[in-house]
Amino acid sequence: MGRRKISAMKKSKLAAMEMSVGTLVTIVLLMSVMVLGIILIRSIFSSGTNAVQNIDNEVQQEIDKLFSDESKTVVLFPSSGQISLDQGESGGVGISIRNNGRGEAGDDVFGYKASYHSDDCDLGDQDYITLGKSENNIPLKSGQKLDNARLIKLRIPSDAPLCEIRYLVTVTKGGGTDPFETITFDVQIK
Repeated sequence: MGRRKISAMKKSKLAAMEMSVGTLVTIVLLMSVMVLGIILIRSIFSSGTNAVQNIDNEVQQEIDKLFSDESKTVVLFPSSGQISLDQGESGGVGISIRNNGRGEAGDDVFGYKASYHSDDCDLGDQDYITLGKSENNIPLKSGQKLDNARLIKLRIPSDAPLCEIRYLVTVTKGGGTDPFETITFDVQIK
């Protein structure tokens, strides 16, 4: 009976040791997977941020190309002046201004205002512009253009009718309210 007790004790110690080694191996493996997961998530988020910055740089480069015509003072991106948005989706247009003035007094301050102009779906007084509807007191010296285009952002409600809306962007000069230039863009709701 003594031998059986000793044999059982040896088996129990061996089992406890195997269990503790197995637990340690499991912990090490789980920690390795956790560290690799954190590295992967970090790289995904940093590449996503870089992609957004590249999109902004590409849009700015396209706007700079649109200003290659020296007579233009206001440009929109996309240059077609048309965007298509699904119901429930957000999007927008970029606007940039260049001062082609000769340096006269009051020629160095600009502003803009985007407003609902017309549509084929009878929206009434609803306005889908959520950001960048207007800005005043934009300083631009003679020959200078906006370094960073402004975004006019729209959000189309999920229950919006399928139609086309025209928006009017009025650019003012010298801090006044008289239009210096107007440009339109169309939003097609799909």
